Amino acid sequence: MAGKPSGALIQALKAFTTCDIGDALIKLKYPYGGFLDGISMFSPERQAGSTKIFGEAITVKMVDASDKTSPSLPKHFCDYNEPGKIMFISQPPGMYSACWGGLMTTRAKYLGAEGVIVDGRFRDILEQREMGFPVFARGISILGSNGFTRSSEINVPVRFKDNLWINPGDYLMGDADGVVVVPASHVESVVELCRDRKAIDDLTFESLRNGEPIGNAISRLRK
Repeated sequence: MAGKPSGALIQALKAFTTCDIGDALIKLKYPYGGFLDGISMFSPERQAGSTKIFGEAITVKMVDASDKTSPSLPKHFCDYNEPGKIMFISQPPGMYSACWGGLMTTRAKYLGAEGVIVDGRFRDILEQREMGFPVFARGISILGSNGFTRSSEINVPVRFKDNLWINPGDYLMGDADGVVVVPASHVESVVELCRDRKAIDDLTFESLRNGEPIGNAISRLRK
């Protein structure tokens, strides 16, 4: 499928969970099933509740503060947030400082951002929760970014792991189970597979509730 998926397809994709989508991407042999391993929900709750974020990715590439050769942005990276979209921040690995905090969340909320996903650390967790802003990250730090990292590029492909990349315009979903990325070119196929699996799952749950052993139900229905 070329171009941007239709609105109907996007709404259909949004109805599923990260687990549904990951299973579909595994069938499509997409790297790691699109699973962003190690990133989880910290706000508004810690891996709990019904919070789910979904939207197009705005990517931010951070570099070490000592890097004087990489490009610089003309304004603060947080000002690039857009309504309904999700900022994905790629922090250099191994950093023990945060690259997102309460001030940034305040600005992102004003701009209508759906949430933020940090491949790295954030801080001010209580402020995040007080604002009810969805934050997904690898971990927390008490340290800000000053002297540690700086933003370098916006809306460029960023590597997550090996051959798994986050591209601007990819679709990101985060819920209590974790985070998954879906390239626009895979949306139609993912929706079809998720619909098929949901029908099978409904039958499987019904059989289990009626007392059928799980091994029998799986071998009979989930082929």
